[in-house]
Parts: sequence; structure tokens; C-alpha cells
Amino acid sequence: MVVNLAAKKRLLSRVTGVGVHRIRLDPEKLPDISDAITRQNARGLVTAGIVSIRPAGGTSRGRAQDKRDQRNKRGTKQGSKQGRKGARTNRKRTHVTKVRALRHLLKVAKARQDITNPEFWALYKRVGGNTVRNKAHLRQLLEETFSKRRD
Repeated sequence: MVVNLAAKKRLLSRVTGVGVHRIRLDPEKLPDISDAITRQNARGLVTAGIVSIRPAGGTSRGRAQDKRDQRNKRGTKQGSKQGRKGARTNRKRTHVTKVRALRHLLKVAKARQDITNPEFWALYKRVGGNTVRNKAHLRQLLEETFSKRRD
């Protein structure tokens, strides 16, 4: 008697919640598989070990790793660089990254209640106006704000 395994696999797939291609049927137990027509029977096959579920295949990182190695081979050392700094790293992108970092630092200082709301906005405007050079400079300005409040 020929068993329609495709239909059985579809049923098992729905019961177990995995894809049809992950279902593996034991070729020696085909009569038992052919008898299973309900969802309950299908669950019984899984618990009995007649039907096994293959592990899910992940995404292979092989090509990505090859690509990374290829990129790292190319001359990115000091003597091999061509084009000015702004051509390799966009000035706008650098500025946006810096401003975001500084604004985050300000937000944390305000959340800790190290600075008041007016002090926060005064420093926020200085950050936006590109007056603050970097995080260290902002920390220095914050210290000055604390010392002014203490005096």
C-alpha cells in the first residue's frame, strides 16, 4: 500500500509547528505512519520517536567572513590611505555622532539632577552650536557649572 507521505508531513508540520522540510520520517515504521490520520496520532508518532525533527538551519557566516578578510587585506594602513580625512569619514556623520554622544551625556547629567533645567538648556545650545569640542570638554563645562552653583 502506497502512503501519501506529503500529506502526513503536512499534518506533522502543522502539529509540531515546524516546516515540512524539517520533518524526518523513519523508513522502517511506514505502516505506523500510514495509520496516523488525526492530530493526536501525529503527536503520538513524535513522542514515540518514529518522527524526528531536524534542527533549524542557521544563516551561514562563511561568505561574510571571507568578505571581511578580503576587506582587511586591502591597504588601510597609514601609508596606503588616499584622499583627505573628510573623504574617508564624512564630516557630517562625524559631527552627528559627536553631538548625539554629547547630548546623551547631558541627558544623563540632568537625570541625575547634577544640573538644573536652565543649565541643561544653556549647555545643550552650546553643544548644538559646535562650541563643545568633545566629551572631556563637556565634563569640564559641567564641573564649572557645579562650581558656580557652589560659590
